[in-house]
Amino acid sequence: MTALLRYQIALLLRSQRWLPPVVLFGIFLGVGVRSGQPILDSLGYQAAALLPVTAWLVRIAVTQEPEAARDVTAAASGTHRVHIAALLAAAVCAGVLGTVATVVVTLISEPMNVDHTVEVSLPAAGAAGLLAAAVCLLLGAAAGALCNRPLVRGRGLSMGATALVALLALVATGSPAKYAVSGLVKGSITGAVPLPVLPLAAAALVAVAAAAVATVLGALRG
Repeated sequence: MTALLRYQIALLLRSQRWLPPVVLFGIFLGVGVRSGQPILDSLGYQAAALLPVTAWLVRIAVTQEPEAARDVTAAASGTHRVHIAALLAAAVCAGVLGTVATVVVTLISEPMNVDHTVEVSLPAAGAAGLLAAAVCLLLGAAAGALCNRPLVRGRGLSMGATALVALLALVATGSPAKYAVSGLVKGSITGAVPLPVLPLAAAALVAVAAAAVATVLGALRG
């Protein structure tokens, strides 16, 4: 698995297909985050932006390998291992992106609530931002896994499904991502820093289930 993961990450980075989602993420942050803004608001916006970007990276990772190369890799290592490595490669890249963004946003934001009446702990806010980003990353990975190869093969259909499911993961009632992001926004009003531990656990379960479904069906379809 280690060799497969390295192979998939190298394939993703060398393809440069990661550039559009990363540029989009940068645009999101450039438009929605400003130096001196309340820290929890900015971290919530950054975490939310990571979800569709992760879904896009997953789509790239599971479709980037040519069919002939995929057949050879699957014959040598197993279809399920290849697919899991592709999902993990996208998650690792999104994790690095989200971590760097969280650190930058934490450093440039003002550690105060919206009314500038309550000071917010910088380390606690940074930890909450990382947890919220992890929640959105996991749900974005789940959306990408469920809406692309091998479950959805049509290019247009998979792109539309990925965008729709990623949007629903952000706004649907009961979504761990919505709960984590809205928790940061509400915390910015009061100055209390929420730690979205339960949403993180729920998002992890959803991501594992989505990866399992995609992997099993991928192995069955060969």
